[in-house]
Amino acid sequence: MTPVPEPRVPYPGAASDPSQYVRTREKGSRDVTYPASPEPLAVPVYDNHAHLEIEDGEAGLSLDEQLERAGAVGVAGVVQAGGDIESSRWSAWAAATHPRVLAAVAIHPNEAPAYAAAGRLDEAIAAIDELAAQPRVRAIGESGLDFFRTGADGLPAQFESFEAHIALAKKHAVAMQIHDRDAHEAVLETLARVGAPERTVFHCFSGDAGMARIAGEQGYYLSFAGNVTFKNAQNLRDALAVIPRELILVETDAPFLTPVPHRGRPNAPYLVPVTVRFMAAELGVDVDELCAQLAANTVEVYGAFED
Repeated sequence: MTPVPEPRVPYPGAASDPSQYVRTREKGSRDVTYPASPEPLAVPVYDNHAHLEIEDGEAGLSLDEQLERAGAVGVAGVVQAGGDIESSRWSAWAAATHPRVLAAVAIHPNEAPAYAAAGRLDEAIAAIDELAAQPRVRAIGESGLDFFRTGADGLPAQFESFEAHIALAKKHAVAMQIHDRDAHEAVLETLARVGAPERTVFHCFSGDAGMARIAGEQGYYLSFAGNVTFKNAQNLRDALAVIPRELILVETDAPFLTPVPHRGRPNAPYLVPVTVRFMAAELGVDVDELCAQLAANTVEVYGAFED
């Protein structure tokens, strides 16, 4: 039987002040210096998915510092994603107080079994429902299925949570950001069975060209992160080549998945240009042309950042 951890314990004070929530990424033996800023993009884009509540690096960057660095290189805004009650509250707070941030809120599929084991999954989904009513919460995410980290005993809670999140996206008429790890067929089957939200995004897409073609036929968006630059990720480059341009998004999944040549170091929205230029080269298109398409796609999915 797979051990099920307790839900994360929030930072002291987080319950009364969401801005005080913080997580810290383990440093280990990796290089924890932030890479130099890339050349700015001439046409601004958006980071479609990041976790800026997670501190990384020698010294964690504040939200204001993250946004300042991003803006200086042509990254005009960030969709901040939640994964449990507290990080979702932080995401909603960040969006409400920063005009260049929009929020996605959800219970991550690897957190759902923990809430279920504690008898709190209904409570957690109700909290997401409440947050999703806020005007700058524009997505339910990240929710989905993860067959890599969760054993068979945790899958019922994942499916229950996923279907509840799909219903919330429809209820609030917002986009949905899907987490799909080693669960491609089950995710696609679930979306077909219960009906996908009108704007469905595969965050950090991990499938292949065949799955990309299915997604394109259904009008699902594919969001590419820094791992599209990894040597062993030909499947992602094949998918990028076949998905219609109007369904492509870009993200960091910061602080994770830092693009080559900075792989392993802390990631942040200001590194989006590295991934965008790589994608443009793979597609054989002008960088400015791709940026304009990515920006238009992002606004189509989430609406305008600045009200």
